[in-house]
Formats: sequence, C-alpha cells, structure tokens
Amino acid sequence: MPVTDITTDPENLTMTLVADAAAPVSRLWEAFTDPRQLERFWGPPGWPATFTAFDLRPGGRVDYRMTSPKGERSAGSWEVLNVDAGRSFEVLDSFVGNDGEKLEGFPSMRMVFSFEATAEGSRLTNTTYFASLEALEQVVAMGAIEGSRLAMNQLDAVLQDLRDYAQGKGTRTELLSDQHVRITRLIEGSRELVWRAHHEPELLKKWLLGPDGWQLVACEVGDTYRYVWQQGDDESTRFGFEGSTVLSEPMWRAVTTEQMIGMPGPATLKDLQLYEEDGATLLTLLIEYPDKETRDMILATGMTDGMEASYARLEAVVAG
Repeated sequence: MPVTDITTDPENLTMTLVADAAAPVSRLWEAFTDPRQLERFWGPPGWPATFTAFDLRPGGRVDYRMTSPKGERSAGSWEVLNVDAGRSFEVLDSFVGNDGEKLEGFPSMRMVFSFEATAEGSRLTNTTYFASLEALEQVVAMGAIEGSRLAMNQLDAVLQDLRDYAQGKGTRTELLSDQHVRITRLIEGSRELVWRAHHEPELLKKWLLGPDGWQLVACEVGDTYRYVWQQGDDESTRFGFEGSTVLSEPMWRAVTTEQMIGMPGPATLKDLQLYEEDGATLLTLLIEYPDKETRDMILATGMTDGMEASYARLEAVVAG
C-alpha cells in the first residue's frame, strides 16, 4: 500500500498526498507520465480512467475521463504549467463537460507532483492548491480523500512486473469498504482468451464450476445471463444466479448485476476488468454488495476458495 499520508490545510488551502514506493524515481516518474500506465491507477476502483489526450509539456493539455460501473462519466483536463523531467510537473486540473469546456460550479485546482528518492525507493508528494476554502471543502465533500487513497493504492500492481506482483499468490480478496470487495488473479494467457472464456458458454462450462464435484448444468449468456450449478447427479442441490449486462467494453471491461435465482432483494454489482502484460492477464473483479451484512455472509461461504478452484481451471482452459 503506497499511500502513507493525506492531509488538508485549510489555512494554506492545500491537500497533500504522500505515497512511498519500492521502486526507483525513474520508474515512478514513468508510471505518471505514460498514459497507458497512468490509466491503471488514476481513477479509484470502479471508476477507471481513460486518457484521450496526453501532451505533458508546458502549454500542453491532458484530457481524461473516469467511468463508473453504471456508465456514469466524470471528465477532467490538465493545463500543463511546468515540467522538470524526472523530478516534478505542475498542472491546472479542471472538471470538464462532454465538450471539453470547464464546468460551471466546479473549482479548478493547481496540482504539483514531486518525485524524490528515498532509502527504500521513491516518494511521490502531490500537493493540490485551491483558490478558496469553499473550493477545498467542496472537493473533500465529493470524496477526494478516500478516492485518492484508493486510486494511488493501486500503484503496486503498476510499478512491478505483473508476474512478480501476482504470480503464485492465487486468488486474493481485499476489503475496500463495507460494500466493496476486490478479487485479483493472474491468468497465464492472453486477455482475448480470458474474455472469451467469460462470454462463451462452451468455455464457461469447462471452468466456472466452483468446488470439485459440481457442474454448470445451465449456461445462458448475452444481455442477460443465467447460470445453474448442480452437485453430481443430485438435482436437489441445484442453485443459480442470474443478471444483466450494465456496461460492456469487449476485451477489457464487463459490468453485470447478479442475484440468486428465486431470492428477492437488491442485486450485487460485479465489475470485471482485464489487463494484459507480456502474455499474462491480471483479472480484477470489483464486487459491490448491497450492504456489509450481505458482503460478510457471502465471504463466509468460502467464496475465495471456490473462485480459486474455478480460476485454476480457467487458466488450464486458456492454456489449452
């Protein structure tokens, strides 16, 4: 977890984030100045960023948008003020609309990103300067502190080689909040094959099985889906889930609802994201539960172990 401190200073109208990384300054600088790497952590989990323009030089402009699991978008733009290569850069960050123009009622903020070496690696200090106390309070009320922490805490997966970061660790479950859980698993194989294995019935039936002895006896996919499992030949053990597609960006991201068949109540939201590096794919599944009680009940069923059994099969299917 790289974030060590986030503080606000109402007197000086600043918010400062400090993050330490076990990587040299040059590697940390690269992560912040390569848009494809920056996309992997600039938005918090569930709101990944896409950079559509990236001219990081004085007078240049950087445009980005973040997309929620339900397709909502929040866009921003940097006016690049100064760049000291390898050490710091300074931008004016603004909220913008679909036309790229600044949104009325939202503040613009001067942001300075500074990079320095430490005994353990490197440190980022990101200081945001506000024009007024009202602007500072508005951004904090929008969730900037927790959002920044969650976003920057994704840096570890970017700074390390993907296999070094994830291989051999199996399926990992992280509690992000009372409602949110993040599942990660490295799959040896291309992103295209992992995507297909999540969307083609003949492949799903080979790996989406859970513990040994269970089989997927019904598998319907499309804008809506329905999965039914059964233990051995015992039809009385049948249970299943159904849902619909909320957002689909093929080969990268799929957001679906999920609800147990025949059970009333609010649905769970599942946000699948795939990232490929050197022939391996990092599968990230962000799950939003209706409440903490539901989250804890599901986790107590041994969900992580069941998912690991399935993902191990998925890896074999992809390899085959």
